[in-house]
Amino acid sequence: VQLQASGGGLVQSGGSLRLSCAASGFSSDYYPIFWFRQAPGKEREGVSCISSSDGSTYYADAVKGRFTVSRDRAKNTVYLQMSSLKPEDTAVYYCATDFDEPCNGGIATMRDYRVDYWGKGTLVTVSS
Repeated sequence: VQLQASGGGLVQSGGSLRLSCAASGFSSDYYPIFWFRQAPGKEREGVSCISSSDGSTYYADAVKGRFTVSRDRAKNTVYLQMSSLKPEDTAVYYCATDFDEPCNGGIATMRDYRVDYWGKGTLVTVSS
């Protein structure tokens, strides 16, 4: 199981970025993909997820209405489209998956230790 997040960079406040999470060694059709982020000096927090069963998506309140998660089944890739970015969105973003944990409305309070497989993060910096 491998996950590779990419697409981070430096963007001005109000700007947009699209992160990609390329999965290999398993099909993201059958397992949820989670997006977490870790800001400097803070704990890693759940941001969004997309379920495997019906493609339902969930978001933390902090990003709801600004971030959109989607899946390209043919490419085995999940995307996180981030718009109206704010300086407080600055963080290293990680994609992850787990074969047992569900994607649901509890993503914002989901503890990272419950998720088994992680990709390397990608840094998003939002300047004011």
